[in-house]
Amino acid sequence: MRHWVRTAVMAAGAWATLKGAAFALTGDGVDTGSTSWMLISTALVLLMVPGLAMFYGGLVRTKNVLSTMMHTFVALAVIGVLWVVCGYSLTFGESILGGFWGWNPDYFLLSGIDSRVTGGIPDYIIAMFQGKFAIITPALISGAIAERVKFRGYIAFIALWFLFVYAPLCHWIWAPDGWLLNTGAAGVIDLAGGLVIHVSAGISALVAALYLGPRKGFPKTAFHPNNLVMTMMGAGLLWVGWFGFNAGSTLGSGLDTARALAMTQISAAAGALTWLAIEAWIFKKATALGFVSGILAGLVVITPAAGVVQPGGALILGALSSCLCYWALTLKPKLGYDDSLDCFGIHGVGSGLGVLMLSFFIRDSWMDEASVAAGKAWGPLDQLLVQLTGMGATILLAAGVTLVLCIVIEKTLGFRVDEESEVIGLDQVLHGETGYGLVKS
Repeated sequence: MRHWVRTAVMAAGAWATLKGAAFALTGDGVDTGSTSWMLISTALVLLMVPGLAMFYGGLVRTKNVLSTMMHTFVALAVIGVLWVVCGYSLTFGESILGGFWGWNPDYFLLSGIDSRVTGGIPDYIIAMFQGKFAIITPALISGAIAERVKFRGYIAFIALWFLFVYAPLCHWIWAPDGWLLNTGAAGVIDLAGGLVIHVSAGISALVAALYLGPRKGFPKTAFHPNNLVMTMMGAGLLWVGWFGFNAGSTLGSGLDTARALAMTQISAAAGALTWLAIEAWIFKKATALGFVSGILAGLVVITPAAGVVQPGGALILGALSSCLCYWALTLKPKLGYDDSLDCFGIHGVGSGLGVLMLSFFIRDSWMDEASVAAGKAWGPLDQLLVQLTGMGATILLAAGVTLVLCIVIEKTLGFRVDEESEVIGLDQVLHGETGYGLVKS
């Protein structure tokens, strides 16, 4: 009797699967399952923007909370428009100018993708998903220069930085004919932006912070967060959004998607727990700021690696990232640079670690495929060399262009606010508003 029941259940399951498959593709070639997931992923990545604004906004002084949050939110408008006008074409079009940028007339103003479907997913969704990455990347840099920059100078900076750093770098690594994607057996591995987003933003943040100089009073004056509750909520939103960030980057809905989502969760948890352990060992207490810093350390390190490592590797990478990022933050006062909200110390250092160390945790099946592509045995050191090439190219591009942009903007529009404005607070001086009514810093 049990045999027949089991057979009937299996038959019913098989019929449901076949029936679902029959209706998976619509008449215009759209895979409804993958498309649904990519719609969700796009929304999740967008959720990271207010998450980042809350994370950064809670860490600055009361008099600068609105200006800091505006730095994140305004990227939605500035980069959102640039992406539609020319950004999507510059990043994912065919290589021009020796492969520095891409260009495709059909992607200009998204004019040629109205009816286009790629891999079962409408191109509109792919364009909007990738556009959210472009939006949040320059917003990350604002954390390093918070509380001391002019709003108009910042807007000019992120617009130019997007055009001359993000767009070419994204093309090199993610476009089908990008030169870094086609380096080595399988190219540079960067699933969701370890190099394209976090290392580029981290390096640019360090250069900008060094050029602008420290905030008034740094490092002797203590700069206390105005609202750690808001920072913790922001970190929670970032964690949730990161599932779309990493798992959505598989551009589908299948086994690779599940792997990327699982590794993201595992690494974030390992990073948070490790940071708590470090603080317990050194200070004999656990801080909320340390906990959220550990979450971010675990998330950024797995961003490039989520598609190729397994759970053991994700655990190790998350733990290592917290250790290295914690050490990097201790160097800031010793070296005297004022990365206000630790963009370089977390995003640059943590994701840089993931870009390189993933070479030693890649699953065997991936290495086997790489060996076939290379026509020889392909091992961790071979991939590490490719990753180092990508790292070097990213650092050179981001650092060089950022320095030029800082100089040009400071000499034209002005980048750093004057001392009086910094003392009064940017919320009042630049925006004519206060974040908490009558509460003063």
